[in-house]
Amino acid sequence: MTRTGGGALTLSEDDRGPGARRIGRLVALLLVVALGVGGWVGVRRAIDSFTPAQCEVRASGQSFTWAPDQASNTAVITAIAIRRGLPPRAATIAIATAIQESKVRNITYGDRDSVGLFQQRPSQGWGTVEQIMNPEYSSNAFYDALIKVPDWQNADIAHAAQEVQRSADGTAYAQHEGKARVTASVLAGYSPAGIGCRLEAPATAGSASAVADLISQDHGLTARVEGDTVVLDAQTSEQAWAVGAWGVARAIDTGVVRVSVGDQQWSRSRSGSALTWHSADSTGSATRVVLALR
Repeated sequence: MTRTGGGALTLSEDDRGPGARRIGRLVALLLVVALGVGGWVGVRRAIDSFTPAQCEVRASGQSFTWAPDQASNTAVITAIAIRRGLPPRAATIAIATAIQESKVRNITYGDRDSVGLFQQRPSQGWGTVEQIMNPEYSSNAFYDALIKVPDWQNADIAHAAQEVQRSADGTAYAQHEGKARVTASVLAGYSPAGIGCRLEAPATAGSASAVADLISQDHGLTARVEGDTVVLDAQTSEQAWAVGAWGVARAIDTGVVRVSVGDQQWSRSRSGSALTWHSADSTGSATRVVLALR
């Protein structure tokens, strides 16, 4: 940076690439950290420390990212659809709607008296504020309205969502279809090992009995508690992977640190490896799901 005769500051050539300069400073910092903790391991740790917690869903050659709280909410939305015997299409419509209405966050504010994942209004008969702020309740309320829409299974997402929501711009829901479809496919168990989350270690150990209760609440399934683990013997591969994906997506709330489905395992970490599943020793059934709290 140089100063002109009149006192004004002007940028030199080296100053005209702020992005490049920031990258350069970051690289220098990473190298310093690497020297302190040793080689490539140090570089990896430094990179991980700069990367925010996030979840990723993958299916059909597509991938999308979610913040952990958003992933947890999509898991609830999808689990309730499965519990009601609805096809993944219902969860796709619901997730696309929630993206548009709240960014899939359980917010306490909105237009007029709208609150929650779907911005449902107590004054329009959706329930009390306390009820709507419960993701399980609000998801059920959404599906109660959706299944009353004629031919909703075959209608385009924008039309089906608008029939439920009656928003100012009903066309906006369609733009979220791709992300919603991939997410619903993964969380409904049709795209095995399709979700991973980079998360900090939980501040305190979670409760296995609380996780088992939550599986019952969301999926309507009975899991057994074995010490610090929760075990579910699913009836089908899709059900096993639905519960396994749910376990990863809701780990931010439950404190789950490992999820196994058959011989595949996800381990909680801030490392990039936490976005994928890995082979693990297993003598159990291919449809056995294990959620570990320690």
